[in-house]
Amino acid sequence: MKLKTLFAAAAAVAALAGASSAGAQGAYPDRPIRLLVGYAPGGPVDTTARVFAKYLGEKLGQAVVVENRAGASGMIASDATAKAAPDGYVLGFAASPTLTMSPLVQRSNLFDPRKDFSLIGMVVDYANVLLIGPQIPAKSVKELVSYARAHPDAVSFGSAGIGASNHLSAELLKKQADAPMLHVPYRGNSPAMMDVVSGKVTFMFDITSTAIPFIKSGKARALAVTSKTRNPELPDVPTMIEAGLKDYEVVGWYALVGPRGLPAGVTARLGKALSEVSRDPAFEKAMKEGGYTINTGDSRALQAHIDKEYAMWADVIKTANIQAN
Repeated sequence: MKLKTLFAAAAAVAALAGASSAGAQGAYPDRPIRLLVGYAPGGPVDTTARVFAKYLGEKLGQAVVVENRAGASGMIASDATAKAAPDGYVLGFAASPTLTMSPLVQRSNLFDPRKDFSLIGMVVDYANVLLIGPQIPAKSVKELVSYARAHPDAVSFGSAGIGASNHLSAELLKKQADAPMLHVPYRGNSPAMMDVVSGKVTFMFDITSTAIPFIKSGKARALAVTSKTRNPELPDVPTMIEAGLKDYEVVGWYALVGPRGLPAGVTARLGKALSEVSRDPAFEKAMKEGGYTINTGDSRALQAHIDKEYAMWADVIKTANIQAN
């Protein structure tokens, strides 16, 4: 009996010590959080991350500081996130290409996007638009495909570089339409767009927010959007599915992730804060103005997106024999 009493007393002391330690450390978060972004300041991922960080910080009651780790198509930041201490003070603002395309194109073993992260949830979605120069006679995706088949060496598409989201979006079109199209990679979207406008390349895919000014000015025509439903900002532009490619759907997204092994309490706190950000009318308004749609998908939805898209792009990349230089 005395031995049992001794063990019980020891357990009670240990429990009190643990509670005291936890109280001393404070509830999560008790200091600023670093949000790693894999792209340079000023681009769409960075600017969206900074708006998101502001609102997330308000919900958590701590500053969320954006830290740019540009390079390797976002993979440097994602690798740093995956290898950070699993305490919730280093998180990643992940763009879908970094988790579903770049590791395949780069042939990298830095991290496995399907299992090396604690997934918090999704933030926003964005669609691409198929843009064509005003000099090109095609008025629809069907006409573009027909023209490419009839003139095997005449149709080209620009992109932000080998393995970029708009490169693979065009490769998916090429694969599903079974039409010859030449890839012309550029160092970013802007120079590619200039050559679409001038007619040096036939078409390109671009994110809705940056494509709309070119469409409204008449410098380029929109043939289709890549989302499953029409974009509210471009109600007269059909989807790729409506244009005749029944299996074509490409939607980019941004998500909040952390290193694998985050404590359940930390994950729950971040998930709650993310949900609160998603329901904030001011945040929703800011995202809509940027051409984005709020995505309230949780960790399971995010995992499903990663698994599905990783497999889809693996097939496209293999078929097109794409590999970064």
